[in-house]
Amino acid sequence: MILGGLGPGPGASAPSARAPRDGPARSSREDARLAAELTGPGAVELVAAVLAVRGHEMAGARLDHVDHEPGRALTVTYQARTSGAAGRTELVGLTARPGGPTEEDAGAQIFERGGRRVAAWLYPDDPDLPGLARITRTGPAVGLLARRGLVPGEPDPARLTIRVVSYRPRRRAVVRVDVLGGPSLYVKAQGSEQLARTVSRLEILARAGLPVPRILGVTADHLLITGALPGRPMAGLLFESVPQVAGERMVELLDALPGELAALPRRAAWADAAIHYAGIVANQLPGEGNRLDAMVEAICAGTAGAAPGSEPTHGDFHEGQIHLADGRIVGLLDVDACGPGRRVDDLACLVAHLSTVQRMDPVQTARVGVLRNGLVEVFDRRVDPVQLRLRAAGVAISLATGPYRGQEVDWQGQTRYILDAAQGLIHAAGAL
Repeated sequence: MILGGLGPGPGASAPSARAPRDGPARSSREDARLAAELTGPGAVELVAAVLAVRGHEMAGARLDHVDHEPGRALTVTYQARTSGAAGRTELVGLTARPGGPTEEDAGAQIFERGGRRVAAWLYPDDPDLPGLARITRTGPAVGLLARRGLVPGEPDPARLTIRVVSYRPRRRAVVRVDVLGGPSLYVKAQGSEQLARTVSRLEILARAGLPVPRILGVTADHLLITGALPGRPMAGLLFESVPQVAGERMVELLDALPGELAALPRRAAWADAAIHYAGIVANQLPGEGNRLDAMVEAICAGTAGAAPGSEPTHGDFHEGQIHLADGRIVGLLDVDACGPGRRVDDLACLVAHLSTVQRMDPVQTARVGVLRNGLVEVFDRRVDPVQLRLRAAGVAISLATGPYRGQEVDWQGQTRYILDAAQGLIHAAGAL
Protein backbone atom coordinates (compact mmCIF):
# COMPACT_ATOMS: atom_id res chain seq x y z
CA MET A 1 0.00 0.00 0.00
CA ILE A 2 2.16 2.80 -1.30
CA LEU A 3 0.18 5.86 -2.28
CA GLY A 4 1.34 9.37 -3.20
CA GLY A 5 3.57 11.43 -0.99
CA LEU A 6 6.34 8.86 -0.59
CA GLY A 7 8.51 9.70 -3.59
CA PRO A 8 12.29 10.11 -3.24
CA GLY A 9 13.54 13.22 -1.58
CA PRO A 10 16.12 15.53 -3.10
CA GLY A 11 19.52 14.07 -3.66
CA ALA A 12 18.36 10.44 -3.54
CA SER A 13 20.84 7.95 -4.94
CA ALA A 14 20.27 4.36 -5.92
CA PRO A 15 22.73 1.79 -4.58
CA SER A 16 23.15 -1.48 -6.38
CA ALA A 17 20.23 -3.85 -5.86
CA ARG A 18 22.17 -6.99 -6.84
CA ALA A 19 21.28 -9.83 -4.48
CA PRO A 20 24.33 -11.42 -2.86
CA ARG A 21 24.87 -15.05 -3.78
CA ASP A 22 24.94 -16.06 -0.15
CA GLY A 23 23.01 -13.14 1.22
CA PRO A 24 22.09 -12.23 4.79
CA ALA A 25 18.60 -13.64 4.46
CA ARG A 26 19.78 -17.25 4.18
CA SER A 27 18.76 -19.49 7.09
CA SER A 28 20.90 -22.24 8.58
CA ARG A 29 20.23 -25.96 8.27
CA GLU A 30 19.90 -26.20 12.05
CA ASP A 31 17.24 -23.49 12.11
CA ALA A 32 15.36 -25.34 9.40
CA ARG A 33 15.58 -28.59 11.38
CA LEU A 34 14.27 -26.91 14.51
CA ALA A 35 11.34 -25.46 12.57
CA ALA A 36 10.52 -28.84 11.00
CA GLU A 37 10.66 -30.64 14.34
CA LEU A 38 8.50 -28.19 16.28
CA THR A 39 5.93 -27.47 13.58
CA GLY A 40 5.67 -30.92 12.00
CA PRO A 41 3.73 -34.09 12.92
CA GLY A 42 6.27 -35.12 15.54
CA ALA A 43 5.54 -31.96 17.51
CA VAL A 44 1.86 -32.90 17.80
CA GLU A 45 2.93 -36.18 19.40
CA LEU A 46 5.06 -34.21 21.84
CA VAL A 47 2.11 -31.97 22.70
CA ALA A 48 0.08 -35.12 23.45
CA ALA A 49 2.86 -36.35 25.75
CA VAL A 50 2.92 -33.01 27.62
CA LEU A 51 -0.84 -33.28 28.21
CA ALA A 52 -0.59 -36.95 29.18
CA VAL A 53 1.83 -36.12 32.00
CA ARG A 54 -0.93 -33.87 33.36
CA GLY A 55 -3.54 -36.59 33.06
CA HIS A 56 -5.18 -35.37 29.84
CA GLU A 57 -5.80 -37.26 26.61
CA MET A 58 -5.44 -35.12 23.51
CA ALA A 59 -8.21 -35.13 20.91
CA GLY A 60 -6.45 -32.82 18.44
CA ALA A 61 -4.07 -29.88 18.18
CA ARG A 62 -3.25 -27.00 15.85
CA LEU A 63 -0.23 -24.72 15.65
CA ASP A 64 -1.00 -21.36 17.28
CA HIS A 65 2.20 -19.30 17.46
CA VAL A 66 5.77 -19.54 16.16
CA ASP A 67 8.56 -17.34 17.54
CA HIS A 68 11.94 -17.95 15.90
CA GLU A 69 15.24 -16.46 17.00
CA PRO A 70 17.65 -17.86 14.38
CA GLY A 71 20.66 -19.53 15.91
CA ARG A 72 19.25 -19.21 19.43
CA ALA A 73 15.79 -20.69 19.99
CA LEU A 74 12.45 -21.60 18.50
CA THR A 75 9.32 -21.30 20.64
CA VAL A 76 5.91 -22.53 19.51
CA THR A 77 2.50 -22.90 21.09
CA TYR A 78 -0.27 -25.32 20.17
CA GLN A 79 -3.96 -25.10 20.91
CA ALA A 80 -4.74 -28.62 22.04
CA ARG A 81 -8.21 -30.09 22.66
CA THR A 82 -8.56 -32.62 25.44
CA SER A 83 -10.98 -35.51 25.06
CA GLY A 84 -13.96 -36.52 27.18
CA ALA A 85 -17.09 -34.80 28.40
CA ALA A 86 -15.04 -32.23 30.28
CA GLY A 87 -12.78 -31.57 27.30
CA ARG A 88 -11.27 -28.13 26.98
CA THR A 89 -8.65 -26.28 24.96
CA GLU A 90 -5.21 -25.99 26.50
CA LEU A 91 -2.30 -23.89 25.22
CA VAL A 92 0.88 -25.96 25.20
CA GLY A 93 4.26 -24.27 24.75
CA LEU A 94 7.49 -25.82 23.42
CA THR A 95 10.99 -24.32 23.19
CA ALA A 96 13.93 -25.94 21.43
CA ARG A 97 17.49 -24.60 21.19
CA PRO A 98 20.34 -25.71 18.91
CA GLY A 99 22.47 -26.74 21.90
CA GLY A 100 19.63 -28.04 24.07
CA PRO A 101 17.91 -26.48 27.12
CA THR A 102 19.67 -23.75 29.09
CA GLU A 103 19.20 -22.15 32.51
CA GLU A 104 16.43 -20.07 30.92
CA ASP A 105 14.37 -23.26 30.68
CA ALA A 106 14.64 -24.13 34.36
CA GLY A 107 10.94 -23.38 34.91
CA ALA A 108 9.81 -25.76 32.16
CA GLN A 109 9.57 -29.55 31.95
CA ILE A 110 12.10 -31.22 29.65
CA PHE A 111 10.96 -33.84 27.13
CA GLU A 112 13.12 -35.78 24.68
CA ARG A 113 11.96 -36.68 21.18
CA GLY A 114 14.18 -37.95 18.38
CA GLY A 115 17.36 -36.95 20.18
CA ARG A 116 16.12 -33.40 20.75
CA ARG A 117 15.52 -32.13 24.30
CA VAL A 118 12.60 -29.71 24.36
CA ALA A 119 11.35 -27.45 27.15
CA ALA A 120 7.56 -27.63 27.57
CA TRP A 121 4.92 -25.87 29.66
CA LEU A 122 1.18 -25.38 29.92
CA TYR A 123 -0.28 -21.86 29.76
CA PRO A 124 -0.48 -19.77 31.94
CA ASP A 125 2.51 -21.33 33.71
CA ASP A 126 4.97 -19.63 31.36
CA PRO A 127 8.54 -20.30 32.62
CA ASP A 128 9.62 -16.69 31.94
CA LEU A 129 6.47 -14.95 33.19
CA PRO A 130 5.97 -16.19 36.75
CA GLY A 131 3.19 -13.73 37.55
CA LEU A 132 1.02 -14.56 34.55
CA ALA A 133 -0.82 -17.44 36.22
CA ARG A 134 -1.71 -15.29 39.20
CA ILE A 135 -3.17 -12.38 37.25
CA THR A 136 -5.17 -14.54 34.81
CA ARG A 137 -7.03 -16.46 37.55
CA THR A 138 -9.77 -14.49 39.27
CA GLY A 139 -9.17 -15.83 42.78
CA PRO A 140 -5.48 -14.95 43.07
CA ALA A 141 -5.99 -11.78 40.98
CA VAL A 142 -8.65 -10.30 43.23
CA GLY A 143 -6.46 -10.92 46.29
CA LEU A 144 -3.49 -9.27 44.61
CA LEU A 145 -5.46 -6.18 43.59
CA ALA A 146 -7.41 -5.88 46.86
CA ARG A 147 -4.20 -5.78 48.89
CA ARG A 148 -3.24 -2.70 46.88
CA GLY A 149 -6.58 -1.00 47.43
CA LEU A 150 -7.63 -1.44 43.81
CA VAL A 151 -10.82 -3.40 44.54
CA PRO A 152 -13.19 -1.20 46.57
CA GLY A 153 -15.50 -3.07 48.89
CA GLU A 154 -15.72 -6.84 49.09
CA PRO A 155 -12.85 -8.64 47.25
CA ASP A 156 -15.16 -11.00 45.37
CA PRO A 157 -13.62 -12.75 42.32
CA ALA A 158 -16.99 -12.38 40.58
CA ARG A 159 -16.36 -8.63 40.42
CA LEU A 160 -13.39 -9.06 38.09
CA THR A 161 -13.48 -9.36 34.33
CA ILE A 162 -10.09 -10.51 33.07
CA ARG A 163 -9.08 -10.36 29.41
CA VAL A 164 -5.68 -11.18 27.94
CA VAL A 165 -4.94 -8.34 25.53
CA SER A 166 -1.74 -9.82 24.16
CA TYR A 167 0.56 -12.73 24.87
CA ARG A 168 4.00 -13.32 23.39
CA PRO A 169 5.12 -16.66 24.86
CA ARG A 170 8.16 -16.41 27.10
CA ARG A 171 8.42 -12.67 26.45
CA ARG A 172 5.48 -10.66 27.76
CA ALA A 173 1.75 -10.50 28.28
CA VAL A 174 -0.71 -7.68 28.82
CA VAL A 175 -3.90 -8.36 30.78
CA ARG A 176 -6.85 -6.01 31.20
CA VAL A 177 -8.78 -6.25 34.46
CA ASP A 178 -12.11 -4.47 34.86
CA VAL A 179 -13.30 -4.19 38.45
CA LEU A 180 -17.07 -3.93 38.97
CA GLY A 181 -17.63 -0.61 40.73
CA GLY A 182 -13.93 0.15 40.43
CA PRO A 183 -11.24 1.00 37.92
CA SER A 184 -10.05 -0.55 34.68
CA LEU A 185 -6.47 -1.72 35.08
CA TYR A 186 -3.73 -3.08 32.87
CA VAL A 187 -1.25 -5.62 34.15
CA LYS A 188 1.92 -6.38 32.24
CA ALA A 189 3.79 -9.63 32.89
CA GLN A 190 7.47 -9.48 31.99
CA GLY A 191 10.84 -10.88 32.90
CA SER A 192 12.62 -9.19 35.79
CA GLU A 193 15.12 -7.19 33.71
CA GLN A 194 12.50 -5.98 31.27
CA LEU A 195 10.18 -5.03 34.11
CA ALA A 196 12.92 -2.92 35.69
CA ARG A 197 13.47 -1.15 32.35
CA THR A 198 9.77 -0.47 31.96
CA VAL A 199 9.34 0.92 35.46
CA SER A 200 12.38 3.20 35.27
CA ARG A 201 11.30 4.64 31.93
CA LEU A 202 7.71 5.19 33.04
CA GLU A 203 9.02 7.09 36.06
CA ILE A 204 11.32 9.24 33.90
CA LEU A 205 8.54 10.10 31.46
CA ALA A 206 5.99 10.78 34.20
CA ARG A 207 8.37 13.25 35.87
CA ALA A 208 8.74 15.00 32.51
CA GLY A 209 4.97 15.35 32.16
CA LEU A 210 4.50 12.84 29.33
CA PRO A 211 1.03 11.19 29.21
CA VAL A 212 2.13 7.69 30.25
CA PRO A 213 0.16 5.17 32.34
CA ARG A 214 0.31 5.68 36.11
CA ILE A 215 2.11 2.95 38.05
CA LEU A 216 -0.22 1.41 40.64
CA GLY A 217 1.88 -1.51 41.78
CA VAL A 218 4.87 -3.74 41.09
CA THR A 219 5.02 -7.32 42.38
CA ALA A 220 7.81 -9.72 43.27
CA ASP A 221 6.67 -12.08 40.50
CA HIS A 222 7.26 -9.38 37.87
CA LEU A 223 3.83 -7.87 37.35
CA LEU A 224 3.40 -4.18 36.60
CA ILE A 225 -0.04 -2.76 37.42
CA THR A 226 -1.00 0.51 35.74
CA GLY A 227 -4.09 2.61 35.28
CA ALA A 228 -5.90 2.87 31.95
CA LEU A 229 -5.12 5.79 29.64
CA PRO A 230 -7.77 8.28 28.52
CA GLY A 231 -8.88 8.59 24.90
CA ARG A 232 -8.82 5.88 22.27
CA PRO A 233 -5.92 4.06 20.62
CA MET A 234 -4.95 5.64 17.32
CA ALA A 235 -4.98 2.13 15.83
CA GLY A 236 -8.74 1.97 16.40
CA LEU A 237 -9.26 5.31 14.64
CA LEU A 238 -7.37 4.64 11.42
CA PHE A 239 -10.44 4.38 9.24
CA GLU A 240 -12.11 7.59 10.39
CA SER A 241 -13.10 9.87 7.53
CA VAL A 242 -11.03 12.76 8.93
CA PRO A 243 -7.35 12.25 9.87
CA GLN A 244 -7.19 11.98 13.63
CA VAL A 245 -4.00 13.87 14.42
CA ALA A 246 -1.64 16.31 12.72
CA GLY A 247 1.94 15.32 12.03
CA GLU A 248 3.16 18.32 13.98
CA ARG A 249 1.61 16.86 17.14
CA MET A 250 3.57 13.64 16.63
CA VAL A 251 6.83 15.51 16.27
CA GLU A 252 6.03 17.69 19.29
CA LEU A 253 5.38 14.60 21.41
CA LEU A 254 8.74 13.09 20.48
CA ASP A 255 10.49 16.42 21.01
CA ALA A 256 9.03 16.46 24.53
CA LEU A 257 10.84 13.23 25.46
CA PRO A 258 13.25 14.18 28.26
CA GLY A 259 16.98 14.33 27.66
CA GLU A 260 17.42 11.92 30.57
CA LEU A 261 16.48 9.10 28.17
CA ALA A 262 19.59 9.77 26.11
CA ALA A 263 21.77 8.60 29.01
CA LEU A 264 20.14 5.15 29.13
CA PRO A 265 21.60 2.03 27.50
CA ARG A 266 21.26 2.02 23.73
CA ARG A 267 19.08 -0.49 21.88
CA ALA A 268 19.31 -1.12 18.16
CA ALA A 269 16.59 0.49 16.06
CA TRP A 270 14.26 -1.85 14.17
CA ALA A 271 15.78 -0.83 10.84
CA ASP A 272 19.30 -1.59 12.07
CA ALA A 273 18.24 -5.20 12.53
CA ALA A 274 16.88 -5.62 8.99
CA ILE A 275 19.37 -8.41 8.23
CA HIS A 276 18.23 -10.36 11.29
CA TYR A 277 14.54 -10.07 10.46
CA ALA A 278 15.10 -10.79 6.79
CA GLY A 279 16.68 -14.07 7.88
CA ILE A 280 13.58 -14.98 9.88
CA VAL A 281 11.28 -14.17 6.93
CA ALA A 282 13.48 -16.13 4.52
CA ASN A 283 13.26 -19.10 6.85
CA GLN A 284 9.48 -18.83 6.69
CA LEU A 285 9.30 -18.18 2.92
CA PRO A 286 12.49 -19.43 1.22
CA GLY A 287 11.17 -18.32 -2.15
CA GLU A 288 11.48 -14.68 -1.03
CA GLY A 289 15.17 -15.01 -0.19
CA ASN A 290 16.47 -13.25 -3.31
CA ARG A 291 14.05 -10.35 -2.92
CA LEU A 292 14.93 -10.02 0.76
CA ASP A 293 18.64 -10.01 -0.01
CA ALA A 294 18.15 -7.22 -2.55
CA MET A 295 16.07 -5.15 -0.15
CA VAL A 296 18.50 -5.60 2.73
CA GLU A 297 21.42 -4.67 0.51
CA ALA A 298 19.63 -1.50 -0.60
CA ILE A 299 18.74 -0.54 2.98
CA CYS A 300 22.22 -1.22 4.31
CA ALA A 301 23.91 0.64 1.44
CA GLY A 302 21.62 3.62 1.79
CA THR A 303 21.92 3.93 5.57
CA ALA A 304 25.61 3.03 5.97
CA GLY A 305 27.69 5.45 7.96
CA ALA A 306 24.78 7.02 9.84
CA ALA A 307 25.68 8.07 13.35
CA PRO A 308 23.88 6.10 16.09
CA GLY A 309 22.20 9.28 17.30
CA SER A 310 21.84 10.76 20.77
CA GLU A 311 18.28 12.09 20.71
CA PRO A 312 15.81 10.70 23.25
CA THR A 313 13.60 8.24 21.38
CA HIS A 314 10.58 6.04 22.08
CA GLY A 315 12.02 3.06 20.23
CA ASP A 316 8.74 1.50 19.08
CA PHE A 317 6.60 4.44 18.00
CA HIS A 318 3.45 3.42 16.12
CA GLU A 319 -0.32 3.85 16.08
CA GLY A 320 -0.89 1.14 18.68
CA GLN A 321 1.15 3.07 21.26
CA ILE A 322 -0.68 6.41 20.95
CA HIS A 323 -4.00 7.40 22.54
CA LEU A 324 -5.96 10.29 21.03
CA ALA A 325 -8.88 12.49 22.05
CA ASP A 326 -10.23 15.29 19.85
CA GLY A 327 -7.06 15.38 17.76
CA ARG A 328 -4.82 15.60 20.85
CA ILE A 329 -2.31 13.00 22.00
CA VAL A 330 -3.42 12.00 25.50
CA GLY A 331 -1.51 8.77 26.05
CA LEU A 332 1.74 7.00 25.22
CA LEU A 333 2.26 3.27 25.77
CA ASP A 334 5.04 0.65 25.79
CA VAL A 335 8.01 2.76 26.76
CA ASP A 336 10.30 -0.22 27.37
CA ALA A 337 12.55 0.64 24.43
CA CYS A 338 12.99 4.35 25.24
CA GLY A 339 16.59 5.49 25.04
CA PRO A 340 19.13 7.28 22.86
CA GLY A 341 18.76 7.11 19.11
CA ARG A 342 17.69 8.93 15.96
CA ARG A 343 14.43 10.82 15.59
CA VAL A 344 14.15 9.44 12.06
CA ASP A 345 13.82 5.91 13.45
CA ASP A 346 10.79 6.79 15.59
CA LEU A 347 9.11 8.49 12.64
CA ALA A 348 10.07 5.65 10.28
CA CYS A 349 8.50 3.14 12.66
CA LEU A 350 5.14 4.91 12.42
CA VAL A 351 5.41 5.21 8.62
CA ALA A 352 6.17 1.49 8.33
CA HIS A 353 3.20 0.47 10.43
CA LEU A 354 0.83 2.70 8.47
CA SER A 355 2.26 1.33 5.21
CA THR A 356 1.55 -2.29 6.15
CA VAL A 357 -2.01 -2.22 7.49
CA GLN A 358 -3.67 -5.37 6.20
CA ARG A 359 -7.09 -6.58 5.10
CA MET A 360 -8.49 -3.18 4.12
CA ASP A 361 -11.22 -2.40 1.61
CA PRO A 362 -10.65 0.40 -0.95
CA VAL A 363 -12.24 3.07 1.24
CA GLN A 364 -10.12 2.10 4.24
CA THR A 365 -7.00 1.97 2.08
CA ALA A 366 -7.63 5.49 0.84
CA ARG A 367 -8.23 6.86 4.34
CA VAL A 368 -5.09 5.32 5.79
CA GLY A 369 -3.20 6.63 2.78
CA VAL A 370 -4.43 10.18 3.40
CA LEU A 371 -3.40 9.94 7.05
CA ARG A 372 0.01 8.47 6.31
CA ASN A 373 0.85 10.84 3.51
CA GLY A 374 -0.13 13.84 5.61
CA LEU A 375 2.20 12.66 8.37
CA VAL A 376 5.02 11.95 5.91
CA GLU A 377 4.76 15.47 4.50
CA VAL A 378 5.46 16.82 7.99
CA PHE A 379 8.15 14.25 8.80
CA ASP A 380 10.02 15.07 5.57
CA ARG A 381 10.55 18.59 6.86
CA ARG A 382 12.06 17.28 10.09
CA VAL A 383 14.30 14.41 8.92
CA ASP A 384 16.04 13.29 5.74
CA PRO A 385 13.30 11.97 3.39
CA VAL A 386 15.46 9.21 1.93
CA GLN A 387 16.51 7.94 5.35
CA LEU A 388 12.90 8.07 6.49
CA ARG A 389 11.80 5.75 3.67
CA LEU A 390 14.75 3.37 3.85
CA ARG A 391 14.46 2.99 7.60
CA ALA A 392 10.70 2.55 7.31
CA ALA A 393 11.40 -0.28 4.86
CA GLY A 394 13.68 -1.89 7.43
CA VAL A 395 10.92 -1.69 10.03
CA ALA A 396 8.47 -3.17 7.54
CA ILE A 397 10.74 -6.20 7.06
CA SER A 398 10.65 -6.74 10.83
CA LEU A 399 6.84 -6.58 10.67
CA ALA A 400 6.85 -9.24 7.95
CA THR A 401 7.73 -11.82 10.62
CA GLY A 402 4.32 -11.29 12.25
CA PRO A 403 1.82 -13.21 10.07
CA TYR A 404 3.70 -16.50 10.38
CA ARG A 405 4.49 -15.96 14.05
CA GLY A 406 0.77 -15.48 14.77
CA GLN A 407 -0.23 -18.27 12.34
CA GLU A 408 -2.65 -15.94 10.58
CA VAL A 409 -4.94 -17.16 7.83
CA ASP A 410 -3.03 -16.94 4.53
CA TRP A 411 0.12 -15.94 6.37
CA GLN A 412 2.12 -16.42 3.18
CA GLY A 413 0.03 -13.86 1.29
CA GLN A 414 0.04 -11.45 4.23
CA THR A 415 3.82 -11.72 4.51
CA ARG A 416 4.27 -10.96 0.81
CA TYR A 417 1.90 -8.00 1.15
CA ILE A 418 4.17 -6.52 3.83
CA LEU A 419 7.27 -7.23 1.75
CA ASP A 420 5.60 -5.44 -1.17
CA ALA A 421 5.13 -2.41 1.09
CA ALA A 422 8.79 -2.56 2.17
CA GLN A 423 9.87 -2.78 -1.45
CA GLY A 424 7.63 0.18 -2.34
CA LEU A 425 9.27 2.27 0.38
CA ILE A 426 12.72 1.43 -0.97
CA HIS A 427 11.59 2.37 -4.48
CA ALA A 428 10.18 5.61 -3.08
CA ALA A 429 13.63 6.36 -1.67
CA GLY A 430 15.14 5.85 -5.13
CA ALA A 431 17.17 2.90 -3.87
CA LEU A 432 15.92 -0.06 -5.97
